[in-house]
Amino acid sequence: MSKSRLAYVSFDNFPGSKGAAIHIAAFSQALAATFGDVQLVTVSPTVEILKENEIYPQVRQTMLPAIGKTLIHRVLSFRRSLQMWFQGKRFEVVQIRSIYEGLPIALNKKQYCDRLIFEVNGLPSIELKYRYPAIADDKELLHKLRSQEQICLEVADLIVTPSTITSQYLQSRGISSQKIRVIPNGVDLKVFTYFSGAISCSLGFLSSLQDKFLPGWDTGNTPLQMLYFGTLSPWQGVNLAIEALQLINQNFPAYLTVIGQARNYQIKALQKLAFKLGVADKLIILEPMSQSLLVKYIHASNLVLAPLTPSDRNLVQGCCPLKILEAMATGIPVIASDLPVVRELGVDGVHFLLVKPGSAKAIKDAALRLRQEPQLTKQLTTNARKRIEETYTWESAGKALIAAYTELGIKRSIMV
Repeated sequence: MSKSRLAYVSFDNFPGSKGAAIHIAAFSQALAATFGDVQLVTVSPTVEILKENEIYPQVRQTMLPAIGKTLIHRVLSFRRSLQMWFQGKRFEVVQIRSIYEGLPIALNKKQYCDRLIFEVNGLPSIELKYRYPAIADDKELLHKLRSQEQICLEVADLIVTPSTITSQYLQSRGISSQKIRVIPNGVDLKVFTYFSGAISCSLGFLSSLQDKFLPGWDTGNTPLQMLYFGTLSPWQGVNLAIEALQLINQNFPAYLTVIGQARNYQIKALQKLAFKLGVADKLIILEPMSQSLLVKYIHASNLVLAPLTPSDRNLVQGCCPLKILEAMATGIPVIASDLPVVRELGVDGVHFLLVKPGSAKAIKDAALRLRQEPQLTKQLTTNARKRIEETYTWESAGKALIAAYTELGIKRSIMV
């Protein structure tokens, strides 16, 4: 049996535009640069195993199939392929991101690795019911999910999580604070650039966009351009952004661009709501895109919305909203829900404006304030960029992860 240093295993598609893919890219490169070769294992886009390919220096990716009509079938398919992949291999460290890939590794830890690191960004026992509402009342399934989570949490030698709220929740489940490290998400400052003249320099880009999607849009009275980007999951509160759009248009013209991954029924629900509120002609919904293109849309906006809902996913489990951090870096002001997970990232009135969760009127009032107080916008965006540069970069996150590895006794590569 051959023994390698590091394996990073994730039941995620990679590469991609979602936060998970961004996280994986940052962490895998940081680990490889410090500890040497990293075996990255993710989901294959085909029914076949896509064998090793070096995607970054010293990061070799293998993609394993996850075949099936349901999530359970896909998870079981991936686990079978993963167990086959592990045959004849043993690692100094294996890092996992969920129970989907993590359970068989945790159950066979002595066979597969010396150290197991569990990167907890979300937990199915809390999040899955939002994707599949029917399971909310399936106590047996939720119990199984929680039990599998607990196995992974207890077997792991180290738990990495991006939020102190998540850390507190894990401690409430009996996990020692001594083996939890809070490492917030980061921003690639080379991609999410700060542009103080964004609006005046990007109107041509936005005008061409609206001519395409909203023919005949109002060019008088300089419309307010609002942006939401990220997933369209229920806990993100995109419906509140549309409700606020309707309220703002009672005062002056405003438009909302929504960029993110969603299922057809989610998109149709948002379009139906916009039609009901009379703002269907003010709403653009776009598919996920590259970060470089996303930044153009951010720079072409007057403000970015992050109307997170006060749900158990945000209040109990916790999160580190990547969209807020990325927007803070760009020179565009952010309006976000006043939740503990957001307050971790900055100060209301200093780095962003926080509003009452679940209130479209509060979003409207904050948007009006920004429109009426341009000096406030300048102060917020300047402070926000500085905050990101000092605290929330992927470089900082990578250093924190390496420090956590070092505390476990993992030695740096001789080549470093």
